[in-house]
Amino acid sequence: MPRELLEKTGVTVRDAVPGDAVAGVEPRRVALPETVGEVAAVLRACAAHDLAVTPVGGGTKLHWGAPPERCDVLLDLCCLNEIVEHAAGDLVVRAQAGVTMGALAETLRLQGQELALDAPPDATVGGTLATAACGPRAFRYGAPRDLLIGVTVVLADGTVARSGGKVVKNVAGYDLGKLFTGSYGTLGVIAEATFRLHPLPADRRWLVAELPPAHVREVAEALAASQAEPSAVEIDRPDASAPVALAALVEGTAAEPRAHALRETAGGGEVSERPPPWWGLLPGAETLVEARFVPTALDGVLEAAREHGFRLRGSAVSGRLHLSPVGEVSAARVADAVAGFRERTHAAVLLASPYEGVDRWGRTGALPLMRRVKTRFDPGRRMSPGRFVGGI
Repeated sequence: MPRELLEKTGVTVRDAVPGDAVAGVEPRRVALPETVGEVAAVLRACAAHDLAVTPVGGGTKLHWGAPPERCDVLLDLCCLNEIVEHAAGDLVVRAQAGVTMGALAETLRLQGQELALDAPPDATVGGTLATAACGPRAFRYGAPRDLLIGVTVVLADGTVARSGGKVVKNVAGYDLGKLFTGSYGTLGVIAEATFRLHPLPADRRWLVAELPPAHVREVAEALAASQAEPSAVEIDRPDASAPVALAALVEGTAAEPRAHALRETAGGGEVSERPPPWWGLLPGAETLVEARFVPTALDGVLEAAREHGFRLRGSAVSGRLHLSPVGEVSAARVADAVAGFRERTHAAVLLASPYEGVDRWGRTGALPLMRRVKTRFDPGRRMSPGRFVGGI
């Protein structure tokens, strides 16, 4: 693939290097568009020459998902890094996909506002949406799709489409924001996103306590139902033999007395102005499982993690935990553990793994519908082919 094919679009193009690999697959070229129009121009050129494209933001989760079947062009959105509009009075912000969550948070903070997603500061708006990554406060504020009110996307043929806030052109019958959130770049490119915001809380306090595994579910459920209204209830167990650390966040007015009320409910613990050091961080990177379950099934998830020697961290009350093996593991052990988690949960997804041959997604009842949507948006299978569930 000659570079000239892409350079004719006027977009900056460079040769790929090993650090550009997508789940181990190295692209041939990297394109760096600076506008939505340039993203569209690159995708039109790729469509004309049947080139496969994978979008990337900060690259922090580029190892998530399955390796693409092919990757001719890595579409690096780092230069789409403008906050297009901040309507502070309406609690709305519109940002390009390459804006980092840290830069966005700082801009909003100056106006006393925030986007309540708890994303890592080096992650980008587009990457956070593409992977549907949730932070601790999803318990109160919802997942990325719940805070998204509008989106601009570029489809595989270069068509620019908009949905929700600031609508100019729609794809009839589809909520593009919900479709593209969590799609791993397999339907098109998220170019801009519009979010609803919240005022920064006047105060914050964390309750941190250590609990035996047998008491975690009962205490977590009591905290979630408390009139103190915590914004998050998270747990952390660094290895199978350790007790479980539980942390609950209280935000807003009277945070201190409300946190102490939670302490009474939990039967002990410490109230702090700062979160525990593990708060909001993933328990591992190279091999990572996300388990989703009804909160009443928490005991079974804790037991499965103990049986398979996995550390865990996440929300005890939203039914979403991340698990990672302690020490070196084999592909067979990872496969066995994932199968064990699936027996105890609604779903267990192997987000990241260096091993091939391990079922990453498990059974998906909506797969036929998802395949039809893929065909509708990307009939040529050029957008991150094979990255998502069922080889989509």
